[in-house]
Amino acid sequence: MAIERIDGSEINQERIIDQIRCLGIDMIDAAKSGHPGIVLGAAPIIYTLYAHHLKIDPNNPNYFNRDRFVMSAGHGSALLYATLHMAGFDISLDDLKLFRQIDSKTPGHPEYKVTPGVDMSTGPLGQGLATAVGMAMAEANLNKRYNKIIDHYTYCLCGDGDLMEGISYEALSLAGTLKLNKLILLYDSNDVCLDGKTELTFTENIAMRFVSMGWNVISVTDGENYEAISKAIEEAHASTDKPTLIEIKTIIGKHSALQGTNAVHGAPLDKEDITNIKEKLKVRDIPFAISQAATDDFRYIINNRCANLVSDFESKLATLNEQEQKELAYLMGEDKSIELKELIYEPPTDNNEEAVRITSSKLLNSIVPNFPYIIGGSADLFGANKTYIKDGGNFSKDDYLGKNIYFGVREHAMGAILNGLALSGFRPYGSTFLSFSDYLKPSIRMACMMDLPVTYIFTHDSISVGEDGPTHQPVEQLLSLRTMPNLDVFRPADTNEVIGTYKTILEKKSGPAAICLSRNVLPILETAKANEVERGGYIIFDSVKKPEGIVIATGEEVSLAIEVAKRLRTKGIEIRVVSMPNLQRFLNQDDEYIESVLPVEVRKIVVEAASSFSWHSLIFNSKYLITLDEFGASGKKADVQKKYGFDVDSLEEKIENLLK
Repeated sequence: MAIERIDGSEINQERIIDQIRCLGIDMIDAAKSGHPGIVLGAAPIIYTLYAHHLKIDPNNPNYFNRDRFVMSAGHGSALLYATLHMAGFDISLDDLKLFRQIDSKTPGHPEYKVTPGVDMSTGPLGQGLATAVGMAMAEANLNKRYNKIIDHYTYCLCGDGDLMEGISYEALSLAGTLKLNKLILLYDSNDVCLDGKTELTFTENIAMRFVSMGWNVISVTDGENYEAISKAIEEAHASTDKPTLIEIKTIIGKHSALQGTNAVHGAPLDKEDITNIKEKLKVRDIPFAISQAATDDFRYIINNRCANLVSDFESKLATLNEQEQKELAYLMGEDKSIELKELIYEPPTDNNEEAVRITSSKLLNSIVPNFPYIIGGSADLFGANKTYIKDGGNFSKDDYLGKNIYFGVREHAMGAILNGLALSGFRPYGSTFLSFSDYLKPSIRMACMMDLPVTYIFTHDSISVGEDGPTHQPVEQLLSLRTMPNLDVFRPADTNEVIGTYKTILEKKSGPAAICLSRNVLPILETAKANEVERGGYIIFDSVKKPEGIVIATGEEVSLAIEVAKRLRTKGIEIRVVSMPNLQRFLNQDDEYIESVLPVEVRKIVVEAASSFSWHSLIFNSKYLITLDEFGASGKKADVQKKYGFDVDSLEEKIENLLK
């Protein structure tokens, strides 16, 4: 795989690889922190990918049809940054010198929108790998939809730790089922993890595991052989019906005195070791000394191969019709807001009541078919979550245009895959029970960090689930979601508030949101206001004179609170009921609005069948919190509500006593 310059002389590719190695360990040494093992061991892998295969434009790092590269082994950030610098991305030598320093372009683990050329934030092992599956799903959809104008690969570099994480099995199993043949996993297989040899904990036959999941498996026995690595990637490109694992046997910390041991994984090398490595590799022993010839050669290889990518793509875009160009402009843009000019909702024909998950289903079926960039699914709970899109088709190996993604019982992978779809321009959603939101919490956290427009639809949101018992009855989950920075959490009280919730979420330019919905039939409240949801809280039932107390409630407890207010009125006790579909949004309102809804001098009581800890910013005396700080029980809904004091009779008695 010899490469010649214009003048006919041969490029020394080993010198480029060794320069990447030494630049990486210089960064770690300067920071006195980092992971030199992967830098020294995996440099030939990342060099080969960037030099000979990755479709990129360093001057346009966000070019839409670029190949995606995910450093799932995010602790290898120094390796990535050194490569990006030498490849010509907007990362200066000074940026490299600030590795792991505050507010630098080169943070400790790769961060999306911080470093040019970084396609997602990684660090928690397995997250990058699972998110890459979502990216590959996005490409498969767009490739079919826009007549192969979108045609990139998704590459992911992972290590043993990524494959130990349970999320990897979930996501890779689905990738095999979906036959995502443009997903290529580069496995830095060195038999060492942070605590020691992998034989202590990780002994399965990885190749057989992947074959059983429907993957191609290619082995490269010498991780230094960049020609063999390149040939393996070419072989992966030839696959038409399977994703590919390329297992590359490497030596962690190659050339270090500590090579092959866990001691080289996560701590800087000593000065003597660095000097010896550079002497062995014939690199000047001066920190951050870079061979200009090596840098020029690396950039020459990339630019020679990728010179016309952007212009070719733009020419293809011009062949699309106006509607297709508009759709792709959305996919490529930063603003993910959607203006709902028309929202079709058919109210129930009798009883003026409806389960809010049914309202959600009606709205999704009204909205989703009209927007090719909205796609979603359920973790094996379509029937319960009511998120299936009728006539939308199923996303499968036979139909990548299907609107309904069957994630299977894979909540954690679902969350990461949604992130991959969002990173590819989509506005995805996923659904499961609220009690199972814990299974995808790490992925939600990553969506919050990256400010991705992902929507989570959580149903069965309280002890009123009933017979399924405490394992399915969420208590602390609302609190957990509310404490997560940048997550917009809604718990609507009725059909009107569900409409307001969807409208509010879709009009946001970015950022994730969670909708928590009751499974039960609830009254459609005459005084509920869809347009007030965006403010987080509002007066839904008011007193005829100055209230003696204010009851703040969310979700299905709102209708209970209103019924209590009506009963107490017959006893001469006037109370105001405030619906609080989004606590944080309400707290973000100006003081004047908050005071108009919750006057300081009036006693306030919270009614919510969930953890009390959400409410201490509004309520300073715990006796005014009618909440739930214990697990539920299995039984009929009415019996469970009565047992924990969330039936109308119990609430009336508690509230009346508190106001005496």
